[in-house]
Amino acid sequence: MNQRWQTAALMCLLLVGCQTGGSGDGGAAGSPGQPAEHTAPPSVHEREELNRPVDPDLQLEAKYWNVIEVRNGQKVIMNPDNILVLVNKEQSLPSGYKPADLVVPRVPFSFADPNAEKRRMRAEAAAALEEMFAAARRDGIELVAVSAYRSYERQKVIFAEEVRQKGEKNAVQAVAHPGQSEHQTGLAVDISSRSIGCQLTEAFGATKEGQWVAAHAHEYGFIIRYPKGKEAVTGYKYEPWHLRYVGRKAAAVMKERGMTMEEYFQAVKKV
Repeated sequence: MNQRWQTAALMCLLLVGCQTGGSGDGGAAGSPGQPAEHTAPPSVHEREELNRPVDPDLQLEAKYWNVIEVRNGQKVIMNPDNILVLVNKEQSLPSGYKPADLVVPRVPFSFADPNAEKRRMRAEAAAALEEMFAAARRDGIELVAVSAYRSYERQKVIFAEEVRQKGEKNAVQAVAHPGQSEHQTGLAVDISSRSIGCQLTEAFGATKEGQWVAAHAHEYGFIIRYPKGKEAVTGYKYEPWHLRYVGRKAAAVMKERGMTMEEYFQAVKKV
C-alpha cells in the first residue's frame, strides 16, 4: 500500500515539473518559469488618436511626392515635373532638367529683353501669375516680375559670383547650389515693385505691394517660399520677393497653418 502511494506521489511531482520548468517550443515567451507578457490595452489618448477623423487637407496623393534616386551621394529628384516638387538643400533637380511647357506670362517685367529665359514660367504657374497681377491692379497695387525660370548653367554662374563676392559660407544662405534652385523648376518667380526700384530686398516685405502679396498670393496658388522666422527650416534667409507656385489647395493649407513646404510635407499623409 505504502509503495503504491509513493509511486503515485513521484508521478505527480514529475508532472508538476514538466508544466512549470519546460523550455520547449510550446512554452510561453520570456524567461523560464516567468508568466507570458501581455500587451497593454491602448490608453485613452491612443484610442482618441485612432478614432480622430483624418484631415482631408493633410492628405496628399502619391504623385505629388518626390521620387528620389541617390547619385554620387546626392538625392536627385526623378519626377521634377511634379507641381509640388520639393527642391531644397537636401534634394536636387537633375542637371539637365528643363520644363517642356515654359511660356512667357503677360505681366510687367523689370527688364526689356523679350527673349530672356528669366521671363518664362511653366504654363500653369504663368496663368496663375497673370491672375494675381490682374487682381493686384484692381486693388491699386502695381507688381513687377524680375526673374522666373533659370537654367542649371545660369545658376552655376550666379552661385560662383556670389561665392567670389561673399565667400561660400555666406553665399549658401542666399543663393542655391546649381540643381537646388527653385527657379529651375519654372514654378518660382521673384517679384518687386517700382516703389523700391524693382530691387529684390527684404524692404519689399514692408511695402504696400509686399504686404498685398503676403496676404493674397495663396489665393492664386503661390506661397512666400522663404518666410521670416523659418530660416532654420528652409536653410535660406527671409525672401519676401520669392514666390513659388504650388497650386491653390496646397497654398491655402500652408498659408492657414503657417507652414513652409518642408513643414507641409512633414504634416501630410500619402494616399
